[in-house]
Amino acid sequence: MDTNRFKSEVLPLKHKLYRFASRLLEDNELAQDAVQDVFVKLWKMRERLHTLNSLEAFAMKVTKNHCLDLIKARRTVSLERSKALFYTLNDDNLVDRQVETKDSVDYVLKLMNKLPEQQKMILQLRDIEGYEFEEIEEVMEINTNTIRVNLSRARKKIRELYLNSINNGDRKSQRVTG
Repeated sequence: MDTNRFKSEVLPLKHKLYRFASRLLEDNELAQDAVQDVFVKLWKMRERLHTLNSLEAFAMKVTKNHCLDLIKARRTVSLERSKALFYTLNDDNLVDRQVETKDSVDYVLKLMNKLPEQQKMILQLRDIEGYEFEEIEEVMEINTNTIRVNLSRARKKIRELYLNSINNGDRKSQRVTG
């Protein structure tokens, strides 16, 4: 794909990609940057774009994946900031409770990694990021009923794993350190 064709076929998708990224990221500036990053990725793969059935669908998928990577990175940063707060508190009882809570959250996040990829993504988008079912449907490209079933199964599995670890007394040995 040459420069003129790229300009005429890819660049007109800018507004659609921006709206999608903005909805996923909930940050207009970050969405603008994300779309620019997507255009760079598409430009780098321009020689293969002519083989696609739908350039627009592919661009949307690249945008979705890039935004999910940004969301994951943003979550990691906020968890790191949260961990830093635990070391700045003075009240020993409060610190103990917060460290316990932090350990529980870290353990649940570790348990999430045992889920199938689709369940993990749905649980992340719904329960951690707070996305609506319609937004998850758009990102995941699956219907709402499938999302609800997978979300229910993911929550049930996390609950089972967590309760089993408490009942078996092995949670402390599996504690996540950070």
